[in-house]
Amino acid sequence: MQVLRTPQALNRRLEPHRNKKNSVGFVPTMGFLHEGHLSLVRRSKKENDITVVSIFINPLQFGPKEDLNRYPRNIKRDKSLLKKENTEFLFIPETRDVYAEDFQTTAKVGYLSGRLCGRSRPTHFQGVATVVLKFLNMIKPSSLYLGQKDYQQFRVIEKMVEDLNLAVHVKMHPIVREKDGLAMSSRNVYLNKKDRAQAPVLYQALKAAVRAVKTGERNTSRIKAGMRQVLKKAGTLRLDYLEIVDARNLAPVVTLDKNVRVVAALAGFFGPTRLIDNILIKA
Repeated sequence: MQVLRTPQALNRRLEPHRNKKNSVGFVPTMGFLHEGHLSLVRRSKKENDITVVSIFINPLQFGPKEDLNRYPRNIKRDKSLLKKENTEFLFIPETRDVYAEDFQTTAKVGYLSGRLCGRSRPTHFQGVATVVLKFLNMIKPSSLYLGQKDYQQFRVIEKMVEDLNLAVHVKMHPIVREKDGLAMSSRNVYLNKKDRAQAPVLYQALKAAVRAVKTGERNTSRIKAGMRQVLKKAGTLRLDYLEIVDARNLAPVVTLDKNVRVVAALAGFFGPTRLIDNILIKA
């Protein structure tokens, strides 16, 4: 595995592969890798000639009171995991190599950025879109691999790629979960023992939504009421949002229609730790 630390070094190593028309898969991460990230790497390796993984804790996507400084880091462990997956390239740039001192240009993806997580994190998706756009321009991959856990992020980036006519396929990979259903996340390490025991309630609430739809419920208010009843089992949970939205535009859905694919999505805090989860539903 070649570890590259500057955009210039990255371009030099990738140029021969571009000249040979080799397909390039790209997996962007902020490090502290888990099985969810590695599943993206495996899929990329299966579908492409070479794979590039980035590790970059992007300051633009953190708000002033968020966890940038304490975001978990373990580069040595991350390198070891990626070597075991036979990853070809690991890109670990410094912040100064991504954002110059006089950096001024950002990417904003309209209404998709303002819904769900965007209501409480108003600058988050602008930061995400900007760094992904920069990395896509640096790497020029054939395919970009993103996890479903961050579904809104997937849609924001997919829409950016569509709107800006970027030559990359955006591919979403299913959520990888712990045995008790908790979606794998780098932030799970923050949870204390009590909160970790209660955190799977998020997935339990999502499964309750699926069961309600399978039994014929189409009113989303009643579906969400059932989900909230499940969430009450977690006494330490402070709910940020719980929504059932159109899978394309993330607009709230009042009544399920068999022709509309929806996402049940939620976010909540266990202590200072904010977790998100979602599930795709077909009526």
